[in-house]
Amino acid sequence: QGKAMDAFEKYYHQDVSMQENENPPTLGKKKNREREMEFFDSIVEFRGAKPLKVSVGEGISMVEWHYDYSHKDWGDRNYTQISVQEWKNGQIIREKFYYNS
Repeated sequence: QGKAMDAFEKYYHQDVSMQENENPPTLGKKKNREREMEFFDSIVEFRGAKPLKVSVGEGISMVEWHYDYSHKDWGDRNYTQISVQEWKNGQIIREKFYYNS
């Protein structure tokens, strides 16, 4: 959790928009920080997060991740997720996550 939140503080813009699939986006760094902390606080066992593929272009990056963990509400989760990040001034201004739920 610590390293993920360190990266969040460094690389995410104050006006960041983060969106899970087609759900409404969460707007602003403060609300997204709270959302991220709530997620990490709900992990009961973490088995791994591994980037499988990375693509970088002009102002955009995409990462295919494999995650494996146990969540207090969702149970065991072992899945692949695509994260698409739009960058502005060296920070992520918009991130959307695509995964099978």
